[in-house]
Amino acid sequence: MSFDPSSLPVIFQDKKPHYRRTSKRRRSKVRRSWRYFYLRFLRLRGTPGYISRGLAFGVFAGCFPLFGLQTIIGVLLAVIFRGHKLAAVAGTWISNPLTYVPIFAFNYKVGELLLGFGIGETHVSFPNNWQSWSELKESGLVFLVTLFSGCLVVGAIASILTYILSVRFVSRWRRRR
Repeated sequence: MSFDPSSLPVIFQDKKPHYRRTSKRRRSKVRRSWRYFYLRFLRLRGTPGYISRGLAFGVFAGCFPLFGLQTIIGVLLAVIFRGHKLAAVAGTWISNPLTYVPIFAFNYKVGELLLGFGIGETHVSFPNNWQSWSELKESGLVFLVTLFSGCLVVGAIASILTYILSVRFVSRWRRRR
């Protein structure tokens, strides 16, 4: 007596492996969700200045190394300065796991250039062992001041450029529609 797969009901006669179907479905879901967010971003309500203010404050907050707080800071700035809150959230995505290191290394170098003229030596050297807690605190403080001053300048320039470019983009996009 032999087993004949055609005698099984149709639902059990799957010809393709199951993992291929779920992988395709998952990719399809990801594409659909990205397209949904893209279209939703393009259809934001408000004036171009309102949307651009929110996006600019999100980019400003995204330039700081405050992981987990960038979105909150971006939305708070958008609320204070009457910008679009969802655009602020989208603007904070400028810093993500792929761009953290290059952005913050660049910000640190800008901070070194800014502070190197007035304060003196700002480059932090990390020895194998510090002699005291005060040396450790001083090195950490110099590092943070250097990084945050670079973040402030780069964030301000990036947010101004984002505002100018996004006002033009949103205005043109709305005229075309």
